[in-house]
Amino acid sequence: MINHHRALSTLLIAMAGATGAQAGTSPLDARTLIVTASNNVAANQLLVYSATGTLLRQIPTQGQGGVSGNSGGIAQNHERLAVVNYTSGTVSVFWKEPERASFRLETVLAAVANPVSVTFGSGHLYILSTTHVESHAIGARGVAAAADGVAGLLHADGSAAQVGKLAGELLITEKSNAIESVALNAHGAVSGSAVSVANIPANVSAPFGLVTRGNEAYVSLAHNNEVSLVRHDTVLALGSTGTQNAPCWVSLDGPFLFTTNSPSHSISRFAVYGQVIVADALVAASFNGAPTDIDSRSGLAAVVDASGAVSHLSTLHIDEDGHLTAYGSATIDSAATNGVLIVGREDRDED
Repeated sequence: MINHHRALSTLLIAMAGATGAQAGTSPLDARTLIVTASNNVAANQLLVYSATGTLLRQIPTQGQGGVSGNSGGIAQNHERLAVVNYTSGTVSVFWKEPERASFRLETVLAAVANPVSVTFGSGHLYILSTTHVESHAIGARGVAAAADGVAGLLHADGSAAQVGKLAGELLITEKSNAIESVALNAHGAVSGSAVSVANIPANVSAPFGLVTRGNEAYVSLAHNNEVSLVRHDTVLALGSTGTQNAPCWVSLDGPFLFTTNSPSHSISRFAVYGQVIVADALVAASFNGAPTDIDSRSGLAAVVDASGAVSHLSTLHIDEDGHLTAYGSATIDSAATNGVLIVGREDRDED
């Protein structure tokens, strides 16, 4: 059973002197949707919410959930949305129909191993599993069932966390201390073997989430309380979350980088430019539960957190100074909820 509410009780603090709109007062495009996955092992479902937290649709993925300790379990391009079904070893691909707040199941793909993260780009869907990363071409008939490229991971020990797309390559994190890249050929297919990026800190501990933009990626080093900038397969800079422990998942909106710090139940905000990562607000927002994923774009953020036997979905406005203001909230009667994605707000290819 899934309940929604608008009391915003799951979001405890919208901090840092926010001067933006108060909860519920800023207009949003009615087509803006927030999507997450129930992640139930018995039967996974795509859960579709309005930006204010009203449950609009529950759509079976025709697969089994059960993934954890990952990010990017849901991804989109302009036309499609993909979600991982960990236990069944498949990825469900939906055709997006945001005008009707719905998604049509297009295909269910078998992955090489249990999938944990997906992303789109260069005319492909990329699937990260516990042991491999693979590419599936997208053509006139949709996403191809057969992979046109596969590469094994450096550790392949079940600690794979997230995959992201950069120009000509994929960037991958494994929580057992690997940040690695895999080359793509001229057609966008996986080509070659995984290699470690250079200049990783000697004391690196638990690379978790990542977010890409252009030729750059920001990667969280959870047990170091740090965020790293990776460019051209080299770690160039580090920023610290200070007293906020274990930044697990990251998201970008304009010049601002947000980290969800799971054990601290908080979001930290950084200003990023060039090779600079500046801590702007160590506690930009706090939650009842431990945040498990975040997405942000065009002045809106969506966060999933887990607490006890339930999960919470929160939406927040991001003003021009990066301040976060609560907008909507929902409570989901399962702690397994995985992944979060904003749909219909300047959708873009994950390229």
